[in-house]
Amino acid sequence: MSDQAHKLRQRMNESARTFAVVSGKGGVGKSNITTNLAILMAKRGNRVLLFDMDIGMGNVHLLLGSHRKYSVMDYIEDGHKTIHDVVCKDVHGISYISGGNGLKDLVEWHGERMERFFEGLKELMRHYDYILFDMGAGATSATIEFLLSVDEIIAVTTPEPTAMTDVYSMMKYIFLKDRSKEISIICNRAATKREGRETLLRLKHTVGKFLLKEVSDLGFLPEDPTVRKAVINQVPLVIGYPSSAVSKSLMDVLDCLIPAGAQVKKSSFIEGFRKFFKGVDAVD
Repeated sequence: MSDQAHKLRQRMNESARTFAVVSGKGGVGKSNITTNLAILMAKRGNRVLLFDMDIGMGNVHLLLGSHRKYSVMDYIEDGHKTIHDVVCKDVHGISYISGGNGLKDLVEWHGERMERFFEGLKELMRHYDYILFDMGAGATSATIEFLLSVDEIIAVTTPEPTAMTDVYSMMKYIFLKDRSKEISIICNRAATKREGRETLLRLKHTVGKFLLKEVSDLGFLPEDPTVRKAVINQVPLVIGYPSSAVSKSLMDVLDCLIPAGAQVKKSSFIEGFRKFFKGVDAVD
């Protein structure tokens, strides 16, 4: 086989690694973490797509200081548009796509609508190294089914008891559906290093004791006033305040999530999507 043919075969077999970022409740900083992790991934030379799945409450475009012209629903409903037509490209080095309100009925889709969504996802998988899905807070039927399809799940909490209880409940529900899922946890807005570590240890201990599962911790992010400044100025934290404590902690989180030199695992997202969503079995 020629070098050119070999490279083409490799490219055709490439498939993005998918991450879903979740939280048990709103207001824990999930979207901010997802957005800035995506940018840091891109800074390392990766092709990264951020998919805003927070239906009706999506704010990724605001955190990026960008404007969303289309959503994935425009692609679904307009047969003349390709999935790439609704992707906002090269925004601080990443691409992003908004979900649109119609995605809330995802689990009820069938036939042509589901097939079109599936084909769009397959196309995106071929064009990026990593896809991060910023999920809505809490659990819905559509959320859980989608989470069972992605390669890895990142659960965000804060030290607040309500946030910890809610994220534990979400992890419990996920593990009841599929005990093989990989879940990592992040503690946001830790007042001290001790509080951050203790929050992660308590959550890991609770999951291990009552769910008999082990979760990985990616670390904690400190309470930092620059986060609010970045949101107000509509500039990503790692762009506007790269030397801030949170930006440095996010780099540590990324090192834990994707260790330098680690071999990227083969994605199972497409197979998972086929398994958990009905109506796409006939799509090749």
